[in-house]
Amino acid sequence: MLRSCLALLLIASSAAPAPAIAAQRAVSRPSNPQIDYPGYRRLAAEVQPYREGRLIAWAEFDRLRAQPNVLILDARSESAFRAGHIAGAVNLPLPDFTPESLARIVGANRDRPILIYCNNNFSNNQAPVMMKLRPLALNIQTFINLVGYGYRNVRELDAVIDFNDPAVRWVRG
Repeated sequence: MLRSCLALLLIASSAAPAPAIAAQRAVSRPSNPQIDYPGYRRLAAEVQPYREGRLIAWAEFDRLRAQPNVLILDARSESAFRAGHIAGAVNLPLPDFTPESLARIVGANRDRPILIYCNNNFSNNQAPVMMKLRPLALNIQTFINLVGYGYRNVRELDAVIDFNDPAVRWVRG
């Protein structure tokens, strides 16, 4: 019995390439020069501690949005934005972020205060703010992208609120 188990292990291990060979194949495979996953991981690691210091409660978000020149950026899809959003927000869906589109929406001043929120900031979990998986909450990608494009004066709503609360000033589509 032991011999047959050992024989099966030897056969199974000889069928799979050795880890060094698998790693060599991965390295020698050509990669898209326009996609930099290691660079994204470095950026995300750099942004993480910075983002933690930029999370704000609803009262601070509400106070800041009343100040002149503050941009409330909604990076959800255009259809979700049209269905409902925080009053005063401007929509630029995350997939549409480019240097040009951000400059058009934010303006020339990269220090302009930007407030962001996403579906996971709402307790309603109904259209147009269906909750995303926590590690995939849009705030994370939006924050990383804004910093990556050079916008560092970003604050992120760190509260869970009800969009029916009159203080939110939810605009229904």
